[in-house]
Amino acid sequence: MANGPALSTARGGEIYHTSTFSLLDVLYANQFEGEFIDPEVVKQTEENFYRGAPPKWLNFYISEQAESDGTGTSFIKRDGYDNLVKQIKKKKSEFPRISTVKLFHHPGCGGTTLAMKVLWDLRKTFRSAVLTDSTSDITNVAEEVVHLFTAGTQGHQNTVLLLVNDMQNLEDLQDNIMIKMVEQQIVTRMPVVILLNCVRKDALLQNRGHVVLQVLSDTEKPKFDEKNEELCRKYSDKCNQFHGFNIMRTNFSKAYVEQICKVFSTAQRANKPKKAQLAAFISLLNAYVPDSYLLESQCLDFFKHDDYIHGDFSLEDRMQPFSHLIITFQEASGKKVCMAHPMIAQCCTELMVEAGVARSNTARNLLTTLCRDEVPAFFVGFVKDMLTRRRPKLKKNKEEENQINSTKMKEEQERFSRLILDIQRMEDNVQSAFVLRMASKKFDQNPFFPQALARFYYTEVKDYKLAERWANTAKERAPQSSFIADTLGQVHKNHLKNIEHPANPREILQLATKAIKAFKDEEQLAENECGRDMKRDGVTKVSHFFNTRGMFGYLQVCNIVYDLLVSQNETWRGVLTKKVSLGSVLGSLGDNKLFRFNNLINSLRDEVERKCAFFDEYLTYSKPDMKKVDPSYISRDTSDCYRKYVGDSPPKHLKEKGAILIQKLKQNLVDTSAGVLSCLDRECTESDLKEITTWWKEIFLQTYSVSALANYILAHIMLRNMGAMFPSDCNYLTVFEQKMPLIPEDSPELHMLTLLLCWPTNSKEKCVLDLKELILRMRCSYEHAYKIHFRSRYLPPLFFIGKGLDLTRIVHRKVLKEILLEQNEETIQDWSNDKIFEDPKIQARLLKFEGEVRNYRVYATIGGKAIKMDANLQNSLWITRQVSFYIGVNIRGPVAFAIQTKPAEKVQSSEMAISEPKEIKPQLSPWMDNNGGHFVDLHQTALINRVTDTEGILLKLKDRRSISNENYEAVRALKSTQDQMSGILQSLTSTMDKDALYEILKRMKSMRTLINELEGSD
Repeated sequence: MANGPALSTARGGEIYHTSTFSLLDVLYANQFEGEFIDPEVVKQTEENFYRGAPPKWLNFYISEQAESDGTGTSFIKRDGYDNLVKQIKKKKSEFPRISTVKLFHHPGCGGTTLAMKVLWDLRKTFRSAVLTDSTSDITNVAEEVVHLFTAGTQGHQNTVLLLVNDMQNLEDLQDNIMIKMVEQQIVTRMPVVILLNCVRKDALLQNRGHVVLQVLSDTEKPKFDEKNEELCRKYSDKCNQFHGFNIMRTNFSKAYVEQICKVFSTAQRANKPKKAQLAAFISLLNAYVPDSYLLESQCLDFFKHDDYIHGDFSLEDRMQPFSHLIITFQEASGKKVCMAHPMIAQCCTELMVEAGVARSNTARNLLTTLCRDEVPAFFVGFVKDMLTRRRPKLKKNKEEENQINSTKMKEEQERFSRLILDIQRMEDNVQSAFVLRMASKKFDQNPFFPQALARFYYTEVKDYKLAERWANTAKERAPQSSFIADTLGQVHKNHLKNIEHPANPREILQLATKAIKAFKDEEQLAENECGRDMKRDGVTKVSHFFNTRGMFGYLQVCNIVYDLLVSQNETWRGVLTKKVSLGSVLGSLGDNKLFRFNNLINSLRDEVERKCAFFDEYLTYSKPDMKKVDPSYISRDTSDCYRKYVGDSPPKHLKEKGAILIQKLKQNLVDTSAGVLSCLDRECTESDLKEITTWWKEIFLQTYSVSALANYILAHIMLRNMGAMFPSDCNYLTVFEQKMPLIPEDSPELHMLTLLLCWPTNSKEKCVLDLKELILRMRCSYEHAYKIHFRSRYLPPLFFIGKGLDLTRIVHRKVLKEILLEQNEETIQDWSNDKIFEDPKIQARLLKFEGEVRNYRVYATIGGKAIKMDANLQNSLWITRQVSFYIGVNIRGPVAFAIQTKPAEKVQSSEMAISEPKEIKPQLSPWMDNNGGHFVDLHQTALINRVTDTEGILLKLKDRRSISNENYEAVRALKSTQDQMSGILQSLTSTMDKDALYEILKRMKSMRTLINELEGSD
């Protein structure tokens, strides 16, 4: 970079760029070019890499130069490289969007190296960069990504290829990038960023996509042998210490690792020299925390006392005979020290155990010697991960023995960190608790160590007194965190659950009081937590999603209390459900002192009803994300608790109008709008649903409540979707319509029903009310009622606008699921899959709307007006164009699904002369795909960026009369070929004109390679 750093352009050129990036490690297109690099630096960088240090950009440059001048072989590419590059290139030629490619890999098998090699090789095509810290504020990361994409100006756009390591919140990053694009009013003609997400997994499925395994293929082995010969010629005996490379070359041989680690077998339990202790610390850390390290300065400080005796030696000299197993490498934050490979770290830890030095002993020694005085924040993070981070455990569930690829991987969290579990398994509970207790005392401001210790005491040791003590300690250290507060509630709940039998009612209620108070405190903290991106201050973290554990824990405690008490005496059933008062039955219960729990008992039924109503709405209107569903036990336990306290036991003094009917609805879990709307999801029978509809009708006639009327209409809509025959049509629709429009304070459910009833039956029909105003009021109502609790959750569609009239055109989501099930397809759980809407039966049921995408928003054209609505998939909003889509309605408002570019239509002159009107059909073309997308539309990004002879193309189009004289002059006046090509594409509105462009390009010799490449990608 003799003339300064340069970024690649979309057309393969370079532009100089001087901006700095604090969160991205940008790989420039001209990295190292024209620079003098000290041969010693080259040598040391290469040695470090083959010994086991993480790759640097210089490693790829060194290998590239050696290959070009004939002094070395090419950099080894593991299997999967070609497919990975091919997929990334293909994504660049797609419509503008943000896309993700996942690369799964075992630790220490070269997965990150492969990813960096891809970035290096594509640096002149993309703008390659690595996210340096995945915990950084997402907003700032998005800002830098957009700046890298534009290089500061609209005319210098090029797709960013961003490597992220095991990043969880990719969707948040994508959303924030789009927000920045909108804020800066950036119009793009190409994909903004392709996220290459490197995911480290200990267990992998081979059919999971791009995977790098801890085993060499037959094609990889010769490459490693050839590279080994080169390294032996170049470095002679030093190659014997290239353990990072040799472990891979020997196909991850355990025998090789055990041979080089034999020096650890001489370790002694007592009087270990400091070098052996330090080697044990690094091994333990690297074995349990990937990418962990010590700073060289930390290591030298550890030897400080010995300086007076042995003199001032280098770390390498001090660490003999372990030095060859340890790698030291320079990075921006300083010199880092780690074991040369994860397998070495694991083996050394095992050998220390065999020599009598247990894991718990090493962990305690590490805490004592390396965690004195002020501990660096990064090292606190490593210790925290080592002792408290619970990894996913993988379970295999075979759905059908004879079904190919029927095995699914289901992730659940382990009970504790791997190290704590290993200490428990190989030593005992005492040692596990001892290590956690020492960490809790060493880091006396950190809440996570006492939280893990409390959980260990109540789940493994069953010592609830100590568990309560440490849970309170954790809570004191993070008094505002609802997630830390949850542990105290779990302690008391588990104590109650495992109480020794027979337990007297007073003991049960004493424990229940403590558990309920803890969970109510947690619920209040959750309500107070803000909904921003996760913030880290080193002590507490505030999640961007609402914590429901307090409310659910409360219901679980109520379930346990009910079962314990009622199993002892049936009288408790009436007391807990407020059928009888506690004071009136104290004699039969045999303990007058129970009356001090009267306030608690009186509060249970109402609190259960309130919390169950919350979960009814929470589970009906939202889900974790587009692809995931909430665990089934939440719905099951909530329903059980509701039936015990509310559904099966009406209060004694129920006098309000319709009380008996309301109790019947409660017994069927349909006393709320959410309950009615979930009837089909809960497989409600036709006879039950008819009764529910009748009950809501009768309640309305007795109370004239708008909510009751709405629930009656919604129940009727459910019946229609079930295909049930009902004696009469839905009455009282006009009564509800007379109350429209609603006031903003009305519930989102009422606003949704208003919107569904008012929505026109086709795009040309005008709405009686102002649709924009209706949508705005529904969103405001949602913001007030649900936003704080549903934040960061996906709002699935409840209904779709279908074909037909009146209520028959309101199609419940369950109908779509059943259509797919009829054809032996999986039910809809993943709403990110637009292929759902390609099913002919679903298309026949739903009404397609037309509109446009502009300024990263989608608008439906209804009655000649543009109605703004949400898009189900944000990636559909990058290109300004005419579109068609289906409309779903969630609890927040209307959403556009399956957004597709509207095919161009052309009316032939012969058709225009016919007096009898005929349906105008899209003109067919041999260059269209199955979805009606023309080759020119599908590949417009690649054409804009790579077609250069726009002058010749313009002339040919003009000769064919495919472009008007006015447009010809306007496009020709544009300065860059990219703008001219974009103008050409905008001018071609008919299929015939697009065919003409395709034929012109196909006949141009300079364009044949590009056209063949694009055709091959279809």
